Amino acid sequence: MPIIKSSTDLRNSYNEISAFCHENLEPVFITKNGQGDLAVMSIETYERLNGGFELYGLLAKGRAEIKAGRGVALDEAMQNLKTELSNDAL
Repeated sequence: MPIIKSSTDLRNSYNEISAFCHENLEPVFITKNGQGDLAVMSIETYERLNGGFELYGLLAKGRAEIKAGRGVALDEAMQNLKTELSNDAL
C-alpha cells in the first residue's frame, strides 16, 4: 500500500518521512492541494530503480540486435567475457 502524505506533512515531518524512505526502501507520494505532486525516495532506492531502467534498456537493445541478425551466441559471449576478465586481471 503506497504511503501518501501532503506537502505540509513533508515540511513538518521531513525527518520521519526520510527515515521511512531509508528503512523501507519505498517512495512516499506527496500531494499538493489534494493532487499527486511528487514521489520522494532515498538515494539507494533511486539508484536501484535507475539501475533497473538501464538494465531494461540494455536488454531491449540486445533483443533488437538479435532480431537484426547481429547477435552473438551465448557460448561465444561467455567466452568473450571470460577473456576480457582474465585480461583485466593481468
